[in-house]
Amino acid sequence: MNYIEVNFVIEPFEEYISDLLASELGEIGFDSFVPSVEGLDAYIPANLFDDSKLKNLLTDFPIEASIEYKVTQIESKNWNEEWEKNYFEPIVIGNECVIHSSFHKNVPTAKYDIVIDPKMAFGTGHHETTSLVIGRILKMNLEGKTLLDMGCGTSVLAILAAMRGAANLVAIDIDSWCTENSIENIAINKISGIDVKLGGAELLEGMHFDIILANINRNILLADIEKYAASLSKGGELYMSGFYVEDIPLIEAEANLYGLQLIDFNEKNNWAVVKTVKE
Repeated sequence: MNYIEVNFVIEPFEEYISDLLASELGEIGFDSFVPSVEGLDAYIPANLFDDSKLKNLLTDFPIEASIEYKVTQIESKNWNEEWEKNYFEPIVIGNECVIHSSFHKNVPTAKYDIVIDPKMAFGTGHHETTSLVIGRILKMNLEGKTLLDMGCGTSVLAILAAMRGAANLVAIDIDSWCTENSIENIAINKISGIDVKLGGAELLEGMHFDIILANINRNILLADIEKYAASLSKGGELYMSGFYVEDIPLIEAEANLYGLQLIDFNEKNNWAVVKTVKE
């Protein structure tokens, strides 16, 4: 699959502007992001790129800033090498989980050691949403629980859940880069019992889970909460992330329509993860 790389230069540069830009880009099809010195590098499958949508997004951008961009079409390459050179460093979450790639040396020791070679898939633990959900997984009782990792990216969440005793796991993503990378990462970590599927929420019909993790973005979550609720066992837990704290009332209102009660939330740099339970 060919990708489009868009290099954004933000002036003045602030990390929160870059984060908001990434969130907005995710709503028009961009699926991977790498911070740069001056802004953000973003990636989208070539067949999904629409320059008019991008121009409209920047015209309506809610923060006053100068954002220039350059578009480059790229072909498949060794993305592990790109991440090694440019971004991905080992990360420790909750003093219990270390996430690193196969090329890293001198990796910190932790109870759960996860190897992720990310390619184009989002989910190394560096982004606030991923680390927030990992933090919740580390506190869950997952022994024998059925679990769905929706919008799995690298499947780092499913891998950690399996390490903590979850059973009959399913990992779903709409991007073939992600499902292929998930299969590779699951094999690297010698994990069994994770069924990786290519597609969206339409795949959930007839499936039932004790726990669903959905780290995607606000608009997709709002569109698919009904399907998540239908696939959740009574008393089951749905954890959602990929949106800002100020979006929580929208998420809660939609969840309530389908018998989901918001229990609590955590936030990091204004990104949120919410826990809901099916009544």
